[in-house]
Amino acid sequence: MATMLTVRGEPSDRMAEHVAQLVRRGGLVAIPTESFYALGAAALDAAAVRRVRAIKGRADGKPILVVISDRAQLDPLVAEITPAASLLITQFWPGPLTIIFPASPLLPDVLTAGTGTVGVRQTADAVLVRLLRQTGPLTGTSANRSGQPPARSAEEVQASLGSELDMIVDAGPTSGGPPSTIIDAVGPIRLLREGPISRQQIAAVLAQSGMSLVS
Repeated sequence: MATMLTVRGEPSDRMAEHVAQLVRRGGLVAIPTESFYALGAAALDAAAVRRVRAIKGRADGKPILVVISDRAQLDPLVAEITPAASLLITQFWPGPLTIIFPASPLLPDVLTAGTGTVGVRQTADAVLVRLLRQTGPLTGTSANRSGQPPARSAEEVQASLGSELDMIVDAGPTSGGPPSTIIDAVGPIRLLREGPISRQQIAAVLAQSGMSLVS
């Protein structure tokens, strides 16, 4: 079973480095987010991302989103930040908004599913921010088998996926709720999934700069 690392409050430097060392070795860790637990692997490690896909049962044609701690971690992941993306970053990050960018050529195809794009979200979860500062960008797909409900607690992750993970960071129960809003900002601005940030909020921000959603 996966090692359980209990964190209450902000992780210490020692804890964060312990997680980072595991990630650097290609390890897989369940991490808390604002809504549910997620499967974290180094975003640039193709072998580790393949493990995420295998454990989750993720379809080959579906990309995996990435979570970051701050704007500096975005630059190595993307080939371009479009004007729409820049506007949405300023208004809604950190927060529950995943933005689709043109992917950096450094990203493995197993992460982008050959789409040439990557979805990125800057988390507002304090525990995850602290870990990401040490680990670098991580995959952020929910910690459950495809088609199964997402896990709100470390115990739920252990029960369902513990035999296939290396570590679970137990930061207590998460809040649940809808998954992040997803916006494609690569070409025409499209709302792919409405979540905590509504279509109306997105449209209002874009309209202030003369932009609009096409769907």
